[in-house]
Amino acid sequence: MYARIYAQVRAIPRGRVSTYGGIAKLVGCGPRQVGYAMAALPAGSKVPWQRVINHKGEISCRSHGSGARGQRAQLLEEGVCPGKKGRIDLKRFGWPDS
Repeated sequence: MYARIYAQVRAIPRGRVSTYGGIAKLVGCGPRQVGYAMAALPAGSKVPWQRVINHKGEISCRSHGSGARGQRAQLLEEGVCPGKKGRIDLKRFGWPDS
């Protein structure tokens, strides 16, 4: 299952994001399983995990400190800019188109 999840995450274009639930629907599993798959990625993986966010358009907190800051920095580098409340506009940046 993880291989299918990773394949879908690799398909998210640069400058776009998807939600855990969005990936889950494409793969046929639950959003938590997508979260577990993202957490299981080894350091240095080429899977663009930073492009997966929660259903509110927010970066989910990580159990280790700097993960959310790193994710935000990577998304900003790709041109994905959170709004005033820190949420990413899924209508603008969502993939597949929301």
